Amino acid sequence: MDAPHPRMAERFRGFLPVVVDVETGGFDCNRHALLEIAAQPIELDDDGYYRPGELVSTHVEPFPGAEIDPRSLEVTGIRLDSALRGAVDERTALDRVFVPVRAAAKRHGCQRAILVGHNASFDLGFLNAAVTRVGHKRNPFHPFSTFDTVTLAGMAYGQTVLSRAVQAAGISWDGGQAHSAVYDTERTALLFCTVLNRWRQCVRAGPAIASRE
Repeated sequence: MDAPHPRMAERFRGFLPVVVDVETGGFDCNRHALLEIAAQPIELDDDGYYRPGELVSTHVEPFPGAEIDPRSLEVTGIRLDSALRGAVDERTALDRVFVPVRAAAKRHGCQRAILVGHNASFDLGFLNAAVTRVGHKRNPFHPFSTFDTVTLAGMAYGQTVLSRAVQAAGISWDGGQAHSAVYDTERTALLFCTVLNRWRQCVRAGPAIASRE
């Protein structure tokens, strides 16, 4: 009989992996606007396999003086003048993400969250810049450590572009929904879980394979 699986807090040195994706008005986190953010904690099922948890997202109003590159809006399809965006200021947006992330970390007995992203430094840069601008004191994320699915996918599938990595992992991909923070977060979360679960299966199968050699 297999031993009971460790709690999430024991898997990653007290950190809870949380997948984050941001959509922005450019590439410079200090000059360009944060326009959308989504976050999805990673959890464990009863068998010890990773699965995406509940996703939270919000649209964000550009901070005062923010620059927006029109080419970024062409990629994301974001219409800043649309009332349907329901965008909120950065402080409110961070609270909408941070409150459930802190709750998830507490539920799993974790000290804090660690950001999981595809090119994670980009997402963390915009997150940290917004935290600094509003003076937020309760950021649950580690300030510089991340898990990057570019590295994981490159190792597991030889692919570093998100769409190609997701498809190589056997996960469906809809290019029409790409570049939405919600969709990209969901796909990245599935990719992260798939790589980790397959690694777990390989580790568990290792002793049996070695015994036959």
